[in-house]
Amino acid sequence: MKKYFFIFFVFALVFSACGANPDEPVSDSPDSNPSGTADYLPKPEDGLLTRGEAYIDSTDLLTMESYPLQFMLNLKGNTPTPCHQLRVLVNSPDVENKILVEVYSVSDPSAICVQVLSPFEVNIPLGSFATGKYVLLVNGNQVAEFDA
Repeated sequence: MKKYFFIFFVFALVFSACGANPDEPVSDSPDSNPSGTADYLPKPEDGLLTRGEAYIDSTDLLTMESYPLQFMLNLKGNTPTPCHQLRVLVNSPDVENKILVEVYSVSDPSAICVQVLSPFEVNIPLGSFATGKYVLLVNGNQVAEFDA
C-alpha cells in the first residue's frame, strides 16, 4: 500500500509542476498580446525598415451577429522569411464605398535570415459602416462585396 501511495505522490508532484505559472497573464485568444495592440498594425519605426511582399493565400469576410453589423477580415498567407513582420493597413471607405486593405511586410535590410516562408493567419476587425453597398479590396484585388 505504501508503494502505491509513493507512486501517486510522485505523479501528483510531477503533474503539479507542469501547471500554468500563476504570475503569467492568461489569454484565450491566440491573436492577443500583452501590449494590447495588434502586431500587424503599421508602426512609426517601420520607416527604418524595408517594405516587402506578403503572399496572401486566402481571404474571408466574416459578419458578426451584432447591431450594427460588424465585419472582420480573415487573412491567411506567408511572409517571405521569418524576419519579415506582417503589416495590415485598413483605409476608410472612399466616395465609391471601396475599402482598400494594404497587406505587406517589413524587415531589417541588414538582418541575416533563413530563406523560408513564414505562415500567418490574422483576423482584422473592420468595424461597422453606414448603410450601403461596399466593395472590399486587398492589395488592389476585389475579395468581397457586402451590404451594411
